Amino acid sequence: MALVSYGSALTLHATERPEATALVHDGVETTFGELEAGSNRRARAFEKLGVSEGDFVTIALTNGIEFLESLFACWKLGATPQPVSARLPQNEREAIIELVDPRLVLGVDPALHPGRSVVPEGLDASAEDASALPDRTAKYRMAICSGGSTGRPKVVVDHIPGQTDPRGEFHGRGPGSSILVPGPLYHSGPLINCLSVLLTGGKVVLMTRFDAKRSLELIAEERLELAIFVPTMMLRIWKLPAGERTAADLSTLHRVVSSSASLPDWLQREWIEWIGPERVWEAYGGSERIGGTIISGTEWLEKPGSVGRATEGRKLRVLDPEGRDVATGEIGDVYFMPPGGPGSTYHYLGAEPRRTEDGWETLGDMGYVDEEGYLFLVDRRTDLIISGGSNIYPAEVEGAVESHPAVRSCAVIGLPDDDLGATVHAIVDCFEPVDEEALRAHVSEHLVRYKVPRTWEWVDEPLKDDAGKVRRRALREARVSVGE
Repeated sequence: MALVSYGSALTLHATERPEATALVHDGVETTFGELEAGSNRRARAFEKLGVSEGDFVTIALTNGIEFLESLFACWKLGATPQPVSARLPQNEREAIIELVDPRLVLGVDPALHPGRSVVPEGLDASAEDASALPDRTAKYRMAICSGGSTGRPKVVVDHIPGQTDPRGEFHGRGPGSSILVPGPLYHSGPLINCLSVLLTGGKVVLMTRFDAKRSLELIAEERLELAIFVPTMMLRIWKLPAGERTAADLSTLHRVVSSSASLPDWLQREWIEWIGPERVWEAYGGSERIGGTIISGTEWLEKPGSVGRATEGRKLRVLDPEGRDVATGEIGDVYFMPPGGPGSTYHYLGAEPRRTEDGWETLGDMGYVDEEGYLFLVDRRTDLIISGGSNIYPAEVEGAVESHPAVRSCAVIGLPDDDLGATVHAIVDCFEPVDEEALRAHVSEHLVRYKVPRTWEWVDEPLKDDAGKVRRRALREARVSVGE
């Protein structure tokens, strides 16, 4: 079928199957007919607040029907939604708003942003007309925030227009599939997966906040075909009591996809043994869409540790710090080239891309490629620890620490050392107390001696955000500044 606007795709499904379930959130079902009517009303409310074609709208809402109606309201007006965390600190939100200069800010106290059009959560658009609006296509379908490795906010403006094939396939499933989305919609992974199913007439089961046990229950109760997780979620599910984990009926599940962060090899293998290799997949990429890879569990068993080969016509190179191609199997910086060439997939607000003179671009990750073109990631360039001349990759150490059953999450950083240059420091959050020597012995079974943390720190709060990412730079700076 020919491409249609996002707004028209929703109208099509609402016309053909008005009573079909589009969204399940906190036990409340919303049909396609209801989502269409609510989005049309909200679009007219936005229009009265000054939103028009080509504008940005900053959305600071938690997961739920208001978030989704606001997205479609933007698209129906030809505007670009720019979601941010509803819990974002005031100074960070202000910095993003200054970059984006949105026509409307939704979900915060108007007093916090004087001089701007701001509407708090709970906008009542019930009195607005619910009929269809003139068809418009947003030039940019979304703009996603990223703190990146620098800690400074930047916004990735996606160059894909708000168009789709409403009869298309997604992750091997045809129109009308179903998916569990437990992550926050202000991140590109959960948002794109949510939309890809909704826009093809499928059902999205959306969680306000991830809960390991409840996620398995929802897959069983709603007979879901797809689930999108980050490694932290998969770890917490795996660490449920065996009886709870195996009680859920996952027979309808076609595919579990891990993305957004590195999935430790041991955890990948455990999931493969649990639900089967054909149902465990890992995807790698970025909001910039300059490149990406994907691998099935079946392939992974042949290439343990790989994140797959470049997809959708993208090209991949691994370069040394001087910009020269490294040998097969040698670690370097991973660079991509999208099919449309440099700058074809996005542009930044608040940052500049890291490109070579001939247009190849990196997301900041390091890795190597084997003789068959499979990519193996090792870590972020900015997080690399060089201790005594040896390269240590925090993600590998974190995976070893988190394999201990008492550990909920871990962050590994390098701290300055006059002798070695840097030493490995582990920050650990546990389900229950664990002896340092016992944890050190456990890690020593998985890593060579120089990679085992020399110092340990215990905290009682999760170290990874809702997207499974750990902000190592901020953790390191906080500890270095205290020591100065």
